[in-house]
Amino acid sequence: MHVIHAEEAPRFQLPGVEFAVFAAPSLGSAELCAWRLTVDAGHAADAPHTLDRDEIFTVLSGTVQLAPDGDKLGPGDSAVVQAGEPIALTNLGEGKAELIVAITAGFTGSMADGTTVQPPWSK
Repeated sequence: MHVIHAEEAPRFQLPGVEFAVFAAPSLGSAELCAWRLTVDAGHAADAPHTLDRDEIFTVLSGTVQLAPDGDKLGPGDSAVVQAGEPIALTNLGEGKAELIVAITAGFTGSMADGTTVQPPWSK
């Protein structure tokens, strides 16, 4: 068993979002990545991206939308975004939103400009 205490979780920042990673190959999980995503109030993605694996989002607090025309999700709601579907996360609430996100390790993201990335929180 590999334990990651909250204060030791690797954290990564992008504008308006923080990733606190608790499962990844570098943290003892060969096949799964998972993190707590904290999204600032008013944050809206500039452009959608896609992933090459299915990704699961579960809302802990706040209200979010995963695509401009997508359903509004609140606490307790989950969504499975299938590989290749566009993702453009927006926090619709007045406070921070928190989600748990899970995906298969080794995933690759494709940005709107065609750039492909393997984020550091997936390694």
